[in-house]
Amino acid sequence: MDFTRTIQKNTKNKLPEQKLFQNSRKIFLFIFIYSSYCINGQSGPDFTILADKAFLKLYQNSDECISYTQGILVSDQNTEHKIVLQNIISQAFAMKGDYVQSVNIFAQKEDNGQANDLSYDRQVFSDYNLADQYQNLGLYNQSKRIISHLLSDQKLLKSNDPTLKVTTAKLYQLQALNCGINRDYPTALKNLDKSNQYLSGHNEEKKILKIENRIFQSSYLLKQNKLPEYKSLIESVISDLEHQKNKPFLLGLAYENLSQYYFLKQDYTTAIEKLETGLALIENLPFNNLKIKIYESLARTYYAIHNDAKYHQYNKLYTDLKTKTDVSSKEGIRYLVKLVETNQNKNIEFQKQISLRSSLFLIIILSLIVIALFTYFLLVTSKNKDLKKQFDFFEKQISQKPQPILISKTPAAAKDSGSTKISRKKEDEILQKLEEFEKSDRYLNKNMSLSMLSSQMEINTKYLSEVINNKEKNFNGYINKLRINHIVQLLRSDTAFLNYKVSYLAEYSGFSSHSAFTTVFKSVTGMSPNAYIQEISKTKAV
Repeated sequence: MDFTRTIQKNTKNKLPEQKLFQNSRKIFLFIFIYSSYCINGQSGPDFTILADKAFLKLYQNSDECISYTQGILVSDQNTEHKIVLQNIISQAFAMKGDYVQSVNIFAQKEDNGQANDLSYDRQVFSDYNLADQYQNLGLYNQSKRIISHLLSDQKLLKSNDPTLKVTTAKLYQLQALNCGINRDYPTALKNLDKSNQYLSGHNEEKKILKIENRIFQSSYLLKQNKLPEYKSLIESVISDLEHQKNKPFLLGLAYENLSQYYFLKQDYTTAIEKLETGLALIENLPFNNLKIKIYESLARTYYAIHNDAKYHQYNKLYTDLKTKTDVSSKEGIRYLVKLVETNQNKNIEFQKQISLRSSLFLIIILSLIVIALFTYFLLVTSKNKDLKKQFDFFEKQISQKPQPILISKTPAAAKDSGSTKISRKKEDEILQKLEEFEKSDRYLNKNMSLSMLSSQMEINTKYLSEVINNKEKNFNGYINKLRINHIVQLLRSDTAFLNYKVSYLAEYSGFSSHSAFTTVFKSVTGMSPNAYIQEISKTKAV
């Protein structure tokens, strides 16, 4: 593949540079230590240049960013500088999917007492760091709550301090992401506009934040079906990044974003092309979170064109990497909770605004956090089970043709020793009649029972029951699965059924009640009828 050759070529070209970097670390470290007086003793232009370069490396190579920034961190004893550098390192670990190390770096300022006696701008930045940690770990409500509090401060919003303005831009960007998670796209776009208003200037950090905002804006325009605006914006972003050639993470993210447009247009070939272009940019770089997004999109797109080999290849890559980062995320959450518990004399989120002198209030806060995290783990577990069931169900539906449930024959030796003895000839006869029954719609009859079916087929009830039980748990499970598969096929093939109420679908498919239909539907497909109808409707609307 051309993309693979390109990456291999680029990797070979970078080897001398990487070797030179490794051999020169000691020299750099000596220079940093020697210049620490200048960095600490002056007002900050030297530090600003170093931090800006570190921020750029964040989007070039996470590992190089960590090494480079740690070199500065060793030499700079300025407390407020350390908080900025630790945030960059923490973000680099988060982009790798290593949330434990990300939280660990964030926690170091707590362990070293760096959070005490900070200037106002670094206090705000410190609170932004915590909101960023919550967002990385999927605790969006906690992140949103901190940011809402900070953005209600008029002193912050009206400040002309360059550092505060950049932090405010980051807060609005982070709040936009939280709103996007909640599908409040208009509010998300407004927050991105506000973020851009605080990004006057042309250093690397501000340039990157502006590019990120444009990528996020395009994503929310796409989700609102504003396709012309979306396509124009994302293509301009890609054009700008291709000319710069030094921000592979952002360019890979932009290509993944553009692939979603072609997927919705059912132009799966182009969608795959964009995804593979994006993957080639970061395949040999430690941007695991972006790789997860691209692997998932590639699996979904190959699934849509029925390429089973590629689907399973990328689905395995997605599953393995997602499982690894999920474990790290859970450990990171536990670590963050432990950090809260070991700092019981202060409120980490609003250290200067609220004093936690009441132990009872602190206990309530900690209890709510523990309950919220426990609920979060339960929801994640439940969701993962449902997602697996949904994948399995959709894979069975790939041919879009109803498959008979009882088409294979069970060897007599495989039967339970306590079962009724049925001859091979009789079993074949029953299976043939069941196959004919499955091709009809008689199972939609509300009154259908084992005795009624055996009477219609003129078969002994015990024989019929045993054959069915060899394949399904019981007769009811067999009939209900036929009914659900039937209604699913109608929803996929006849758009009129997408507009019917669930109660009508339940009655139509032979269920005695709305609730029974919903329960069985979810047990078979992994999602509720309404959720399934919404997914099918989205596909039909494209």
